[in-house]
Amino acid sequence: MSAVEIALTIAAALGAGLAAGVYLAFSFLVLPAFRTLPAAAAVSAMQRINVSAVRAPFMTVFFGGAAASVAVIVLHLTSDAPAGPTRILGAVLALAAVVITVVRNVPLNNALVRIDANAPGLMATWQSFDRSWSRANYARATVSVAALIALIFSLT
Repeated sequence: MSAVEIALTIAAALGAGLAAGVYLAFSFLVLPAFRTLPAAAAVSAMQRINVSAVRAPFMTVFFGGAAASVAVIVLHLTSDAPAGPTRILGAVLALAAVVITVVRNVPLNNALVRIDANAPGLMATWQSFDRSWSRANYARATVSVAALIALIFSLT
């Protein structure tokens, strides 16, 4: 295994692990706290988080880990000595978490931005958002943890 392969695998694992940490912290800490708030406060707070998430620190982890995963896969496909299946599985799982985010969480976030925090029936809207968003968040957290484990084990 070359130094480039090791570095890319470590970068992909770090990206998956850091993203998993963010997702799990959100599921275990942030959303439970939001559920104790009035719907208007929860919606408003989530709207603010969605804006602040789209900044360099999280985007670097999110897209940097994805880019490293793509590089691991490309290196595998173009190598005379391809990586083992565990490394490829880890990279694919890391990318699957990105797909879940783009296909499910981001559209839900975008829909939430258009919600007036003072609209009637807000509690039902918030609960529906929370249920759908949380399921997708658990899915991407689980996939990210699996990616991290596979990528780490692929280095042994």
